[in-house]
Amino acid sequence: MISIIKKLRDIYLVAVKWRKYEIGPGFHAGRRVRIWAKHTIKIGRDFYIGRDSQIESDCIIGDFVIFGNKVAVVGRYDHHYQQVGVPIRHAMEIRDQDYNWKGVESGPTMIGDDVWVGYGSIIMSGVHIGNGAIIAAGSLVVKDVEPYAIYGGVPAKKLKDRFSTLEDQVEHARILSERDGRKIVKKQKEH
Repeated sequence: MISIIKKLRDIYLVAVKWRKYEIGPGFHAGRRVRIWAKHTIKIGRDFYIGRDSQIESDCIIGDFVIFGNKVAVVGRYDHHYQQVGVPIRHAMEIRDQDYNWKGVESGPTMIGDDVWVGYGSIIMSGVHIGNGAIIAAGSLVVKDVEPYAIYGGVPAKKLKDRFSTLEDQVEHARILSERDGRKIVKKQKEH
């Protein structure tokens, strides 16, 4: 019964609450998740976002991505803190219709396929996280992340490669690619 309720809740979130965004099949959101973007959110298939997480920035997320609990994707320049004579609290902000300061220029946050973002991590807008990367719990990501690498810390730095050998990495990518190819062919035959 609980799994049916969770599935119905996910359907409601995708079809009603967040219908203006592109969200692929297999989506699941934990409790108290917030999603908002000025322009674009595109989420691939089989995305899991843990409870108390939020996306508050233009963002493109690949397939098979997992966000732990309390993960945030947030803007760098959401408040125009350089408005002369205006306290930050009253300055223009990204949610304003005519906002055109730096936050608009940074472009969307890009998160590749097969990425795991650990508990309590924060990803700043405009960052690109490569396919297969892992972000360690509690990290602050302010710069681009290499594919198939593990990053951690404040600010996040490369700790090591995800796979022990380049051969393992290549084989992993090949298997996922073939698996995805079979799904695409199967879906095309059904239509």
